[in-house]
Amino acid sequence: MPDFIIGEHENITGIEKQAPDRVTDNKERNQYRELDNVIQEYTKKPGQLIGILHRAQEIFGYLPEEVQAYIANKTGIPVSEVNGVVTFYSLFSTEPKGKYEIKVCLGTACYVKGAQEIMNTLKENLKIDEGETTQDKLFTLQSTRCIGSCGLAPVLLANDDVYGEIAVKDVMNIIRDYQKGDKIES
Repeated sequence: MPDFIIGEHENITGIEKQAPDRVTDNKERNQYRELDNVIQEYTKKPGQLIGILHRAQEIFGYLPEEVQAYIANKTGIPVSEVNGVVTFYSLFSTEPKGKYEIKVCLGTACYVKGAQEIMNTLKENLKIDEGETTQDKLFTLQSTRCIGSCGLAPVLLANDDVYGEIAVKDVMNIIRDYQKGDKIES
């Protein structure tokens, strides 16, 4: 695998990318080391890019341009292809997300049982729109289509926690528990 050298990869927007050896922050340096291990683990596996991107997002929390360029350089995959995959799949994010990703299912079953009211309540109380993150970086609000829990409609996800059959009156109690560092058992 080639070493990451600034200028050796395709340019996404014309901004200079940071090489891990130029990173002064220990946390970020460790993140790049972990990413190197992931890339090595996935080398020569079919469909390697999706797996690498998924793990990179777990490591960094999102996929900024410099991480995409680094992956492209280390794997030999053109950065345009890496960026194309990142921007095509909704599970990848190029923007930092909150500690808790709140997703409201707006699939048919959830929608007819009041999911839009739940979404509106969250927008109003968190003071953000769909796709945005609160200023304290605690919550990111998103909608999603059917998650396969139609029998529990309406459904709200907080990271991997599923809350079913929730009422508008319950939504802010769930949020407050996450703000306090507690979780309601789903």
